[in-house]
Amino acid sequence: MKKLIIRLLIALVVVVILAVLAVGLFLDGAIKRGVETLGPKLTKVDIKLASVSLSLFSGAGTVKGLVIGNPEGYKTPSAISVGTATLALKPGSLLSDKIVIKSINVQGPEITFETDLRHNNLSKLLANVQEAMGGGTTEPAKPQAPTQKEAKPARKLQVDEFIITGGKINVSVSVLGGQAVTIPLPDIRLQDLGTGPEGITAAELTKKVLVAIEKSAVTASASAATGLGKGVVDLGSNSLQKVTKGIGGLFKKK
Repeated sequence: MKKLIIRLLIALVVVVILAVLAVGLFLDGAIKRGVETLGPKLTKVDIKLASVSLSLFSGAGTVKGLVIGNPEGYKTPSAISVGTATLALKPGSLLSDKIVIKSINVQGPEITFETDLRHNNLSKLLANVQEAMGGGTTEPAKPQAPTQKEAKPARKLQVDEFIITGGKINVSVSVLGGQAVTIPLPDIRLQDLGTGPEGITAAELTKKVLVAIEKSAVTASASAATGLGKGVVDLGSNSLQKVTKGIGGLFKKK
């Protein structure tokens, strides 16, 4: 009898371990599919994610190989490329209405800032997100008839800290024939996002991060205009001044 109980306990432990592993694998795959499926609907550009891993025990996670494409009309291969990002969340919150993420740390991202001195790819990316959230039109949304099966509301998030460090910006100005220069991206730190009872949606989080990235990129790119001009043989001082003022003007529009 005692041996039977021990065997049953061992079998139960094995089943629990297998169940946790299965949930972990399913969750990782679901996150990857969600990013690559829902992300493009939000940003209107291709999004690829190499891998994601999340521990249900510790709440620690790693995202690798995230590439966000450029909006239509821009020539550079991608807008944002992230080699590695780590996160830490409260495992228990995965079962609640609001997922609590203690920190997200994006390490060494590569940002492409492509501009014709009137528009830029990051502004367009942000506009796409705003439009997807319902902010791209001044007309009020038409009321829809209730359906038998209502869509589930988006899961709410709380992000205590979102950090971007060690990044770089590839500045490309089309009026300079695609001439580019690479400069450091100033560190970005966002705190206390969605700490209220309402939380924050993934779309709202994406918007806040893109706003911070674009603001930082535009500011840093204005100081890089001189470096761009040095690589262009026939660029006169007046043209170079226009480039510098043009990039600075993008920032003043915000």
